[in-house]
Amino acid sequence: MMHSNGRKRVVITNVSPLIEGGRYPAKATINEALEISADIFSDGHDSIAACILYKHSGDENWLEIPMEPGVNDRWRAVLKPGSTGFYSVRVQAWVDHFTTWKKGLGKKYEAGQDVTVELQIGADLLENASGSFADAENSLLLKWAGVFRNGNNVPSAVLLALSDEVSSILYAYREDDLVSVYPETLLIEAERKKASYSTWYELFPRSAASEPGKHGTFADVKNLLPRIAKMGFDVLYLSPIHPIGEMKRKGKNNSLTPGPDDPGSPWAIGNRAGGHKAIHPQLGTLADFKDLVSEAGKFDIEIAMDIAYQCAPDHPYVSEHPEWFKWRPDGSVQYAENPPKKYEDILPINFETEDWEALWGELKSVIEYWVGQGVRIFRIDNPHTKAFAFWEWMIREVRKKNPEILFLAEAFTRPRVMERLAKAGFNQSYTYFTWRNTKYEIEEYVRELTAPEMRYSFRPNFWPNTPDILPPFLSWGGENAHILRLVLAATLSSSYGIYGPVYEFCVNTPHHGKEEYTDNEKYEIKHWDWNQYTRIKEIITRVNTIRKQNPALQSTYNVEFAETSNDQIICYGKSDPDSGNRLIVAVNLDPFNTQGAHVRVPLWKLSISPGTPYIVRDLLSGSRYRWQDEWNYIQLNPFQMPAHIFRIEQ
Repeated sequence: MMHSNGRKRVVITNVSPLIEGGRYPAKATINEALEISADIFSDGHDSIAACILYKHSGDENWLEIPMEPGVNDRWRAVLKPGSTGFYSVRVQAWVDHFTTWKKGLGKKYEAGQDVTVELQIGADLLENASGSFADAENSLLLKWAGVFRNGNNVPSAVLLALSDEVSSILYAYREDDLVSVYPETLLIEAERKKASYSTWYELFPRSAASEPGKHGTFADVKNLLPRIAKMGFDVLYLSPIHPIGEMKRKGKNNSLTPGPDDPGSPWAIGNRAGGHKAIHPQLGTLADFKDLVSEAGKFDIEIAMDIAYQCAPDHPYVSEHPEWFKWRPDGSVQYAENPPKKYEDILPINFETEDWEALWGELKSVIEYWVGQGVRIFRIDNPHTKAFAFWEWMIREVRKKNPEILFLAEAFTRPRVMERLAKAGFNQSYTYFTWRNTKYEIEEYVRELTAPEMRYSFRPNFWPNTPDILPPFLSWGGENAHILRLVLAATLSSSYGIYGPVYEFCVNTPHHGKEEYTDNEKYEIKHWDWNQYTRIKEIITRVNTIRKQNPALQSTYNVEFAETSNDQIICYGKSDPDSGNRLIVAVNLDPFNTQGAHVRVPLWKLSISPGTPYIVRDLLSGSRYRWQDEWNYIQLNPFQMPAHIFRIEQ
């Protein structure tokens, strides 16, 4: 059987970003430079040309961007989505006969050879292309063809042939039968900026009261908004705000024997007062919640809501839809377990229920209900314990109507599972940063997250701590450890978050040697002195200000690690080509000892000419230093400041 495309000579392969053959869209944000690349080559030595065609789902016409060749036949084009939504992208390439002819003509003319025949060939090319353009361009092509055929002034004809004026018109000419088109269409989803650049602060609303012994309310949280805004956070994430189960309620430190005043875990959702669409009565009313959402917006803060698809034993779902749960031979419902841990106050939902369609519809309606109350960001608890197909369907359906909705996956689980959740639609994801402490661990993990196969599907959100996790490094490293981990999270990733106010207050006592806080706020109401001054809080505020003022920190994918002479010092550069903003970050990973190192600045990545002196200003301290060439020396005392955030001023 003869090949149906036998005249097409160009090969297009290894196209990126193509997520699982186009099954899932690649992630992008509006006005972000998205690189489309492919290996493109042909037989022989003819010149080739390539382009991408792209179209927003709401548009009818395709637009074109030429691709540029790089090393080893890797071609690239940069697409900057101008609006949110889905884009289709096609890659196509063809043998560029005009450029091939032009190069040959130029070489022969420079060698002093007779080019009369070559000019006749060029005239044929222009005449064949005429008729494919508007009248004005067709007239030009025929006029130029006449110049090529007229042999009276060869130098003038050659000069015209080699001009960009002719090439700019001929680039658009191509025979359909000779154009190779990559068979798969790339799908790109462009989202709002907050999908890739966000600064999160987590708190328990019931601990927001200023008066000891009082249950916090939404009004109390509203009073904290100026504090949170001043610290530089733009997302306020609240622990679940629903009624808390009364059956099997846990006491202090996850005790099985609660006292009469123990409030239970907010993640044990539901009781006779309602479930996932209800509000804990002591927090306030729905009107109070909507008022909080509105007031937060005045500070450029969005409220992120925790969605935990699980139920307390007395959640209405258990009696109304028993088929949505697993029942044991003794007549009890299967509760959550992670041996040796038992969570008797939480019942997992059975995603293998035969009534799965009704279950899916109800769970989606929970999101839609809170979208109706003004919520635009959702942190999803333990999404890896729910069906992937459900997330794929639910997120897609919600974002069809409300493309601005963002979902953060709280999943500390196996890498492939985390990656699958991201592909299924989660806009941001928790990571293993919490446990990456050494220079080698951090560098290898960030390189993994920013590699092409990850960067277009998995957006990392770095959290140094969570209510469930007090890493040993924070526990034994104290204030200095909290500061250096904050700087790492905030400068390596464009999205990061902290669980406060325990972070800025440096609460770091573990529970019986576990990676958990003792007297955990999950099981008791805390009273915090919200006006308390701490050094950590001031540094958080400064770092978040630096993030806002320096576009280089608003991307995760521009990290360039620098060689250092001491593994206790990690150093990396970040730059933003649009603004020219360039930074060098250095962090002492030892919370107890002064460490120094020679660092090798990646000059070419930061657009610094070798041998040219440059000024670096420490945005944390205000100090200025004059550097030159690659190797420079730094020294960091963790008790003074364990990090530099240098801005290059040349």
